[in-house]
Amino acid sequence: MKMTTEEAFVKVLQKHGIEHVFGIIGSAFMPISDIFPQAGITFWDCAHEGSGGMMADGYTRATGKMSMMIAQNGPGITNFVTAVKTAYWNHTPLLLVTPQAANKTVGQGGFQEVEQMALFQDMVAYQEEVRDPSRVAEVLARVIAQAKRHSAPAQINIPRDVWTQVIDITLPEPVEFEASSGGTDSVAQAAALLSEAKNPVMLNGAGVVLSKGGIDASMALAEKLDAPVCVGYQHNDAFPGSHPLFAGPLGYNGSKAAMELIKDADVVLALGTRLNPFSTLPGYGMEYWPTDAKIIQVDINPNRIGLTKKVDVGIVGDAAKVATGILTQLAEAAGDAGRDARKSHIAKTKSAWAQQLSSMDHEDDDPGTTWNERARADKPEWMSPRMAWRAIQSALPREAIISSDIGNNCAIGNAYPDFDAGRKYLAPGLFGPCGYGLPSVIGAKIGCPDVPVVGFSGDGAFGIAVTELTAIGREEWPAVTQVVFRNYQWGAEKRNSTLWYDDNFVGTELDTQVSYAGIAQACGLQGVVARTMEELTAALNKAVEDQMTHGKTTLIEAMINQELGEPFRRDAMKKPVAVAGIDPADMVPQQGH
Repeated sequence: MKMTTEEAFVKVLQKHGIEHVFGIIGSAFMPISDIFPQAGITFWDCAHEGSGGMMADGYTRATGKMSMMIAQNGPGITNFVTAVKTAYWNHTPLLLVTPQAANKTVGQGGFQEVEQMALFQDMVAYQEEVRDPSRVAEVLARVIAQAKRHSAPAQINIPRDVWTQVIDITLPEPVEFEASSGGTDSVAQAAALLSEAKNPVMLNGAGVVLSKGGIDASMALAEKLDAPVCVGYQHNDAFPGSHPLFAGPLGYNGSKAAMELIKDADVVLALGTRLNPFSTLPGYGMEYWPTDAKIIQVDINPNRIGLTKKVDVGIVGDAAKVATGILTQLAEAAGDAGRDARKSHIAKTKSAWAQQLSSMDHEDDDPGTTWNERARADKPEWMSPRMAWRAIQSALPREAIISSDIGNNCAIGNAYPDFDAGRKYLAPGLFGPCGYGLPSVIGAKIGCPDVPVVGFSGDGAFGIAVTELTAIGREEWPAVTQVVFRNYQWGAEKRNSTLWYDDNFVGTELDTQVSYAGIAQACGLQGVVARTMEELTAALNKAVEDQMTHGKTTLIEAMINQELGEPFRRDAMKKPVAVAGIDPADMVPQQGH
């Protein structure tokens, strides 16, 4: 069939059901954007490509459907870098389209030229460049298939002079890959270990959420064993929070109950997780990873198995299929050893932690430091971060999708949210980008328009995404709710400064004259300031009502004191020692021209 290259490209998108595209318009891809409306494809023109990429990540994570990122070649594409690497570590299958400078000028250092393939080499699961106009559809279909196969971003690079050419091609049909149920021997070994276990514990990761039926399959296995189920760092939605076997998240500011339960395990089933470091680092001063337990690790990527922890059985496969396979091979008496005592211990451990968490109002200071004590004394009437999170929990709809940002105040909240279903918790993941909270929840709302969505950010991180307030007030954009924790500081870095740099606060202080609520109002949105727990709960209740009933976006600026939670990286920091010493008198003035 004869068609133009842009028609071929868009027809392949249609065959794969890709309806949403995020980015900023540019001349390098206008031949395809021109026919997006005819194809039923919506182009979401954000304020910054980096935020657009995080919108795409939020859309796909919330819906399980692929979306696409595209921008002008050169600077438009370089702005995608952080978002693409974020999606890579979030295991999000995205289509990254990178229009390139024209073939006839590449290498001349022309306008908006950069090596776009090299740029994303370690950030995508697959990448390919279109070498000839007749191969547009073939290459695009293969890139989409690889993104789905690896559950990661994949890149197609297209020189801009490939467009507006007439070609004669046959459009390729989508290729679907069946997920593996794991090796026969390894599944049998896992079933044998769990059948003999006296204190089995499950650890669910992102793979359980990404796998079709993964949560249900893990629940059936956990109930057969009466095994407590922990979840990995930032994967609070990988098991139903109301289930009696749910123990909560491991890792940084996670659930002490989960840590205490996994510490005593004799067999751990790590299901759909690469066992990232933040899911196993000590918490609350506790070294909880069970060094003597037998570890079964299930991951769809064989390169991740045994990478961070010693593993006794490794299974390459889909979380749901592997969990079901293990369940069918368990001995009839599996889980019977100590079942009643185990169930009682789980209930008591969870209850004790819930009581402790509900009574935690403030952050502790390390011996020899007094910042948190001073912060409370400086603003005694202001909310602490934990007070703010409790106020939020009392207003947050159970069915809501929430997003979180990187930063001290969002991290303090890691132990609070739980969910009844997967694809509800959009955290930035292990690449740790600031500015994720707002754009990701916008993407989620585009994909799930009938579900309330709420984003959370600290004020430092929000400053990176604040430009999106200038884009999302237009009529075609859906309403969202965003909470900004306002304490006028980069909190994680400030905690480092108190612990290792004697309160030498370099670059940690934010402008106290800035009002994010005021900026929201200037952008035609609703901006509200909340100074007490009661005001924050009421503001969030009204904002969600306005979002769902009246189509209004609200930014809530929650004023909190400057208390600081645990540092992110005790394992990577230490107090410096002066040796040669630094003297301002050694500065040599530069001579201007």
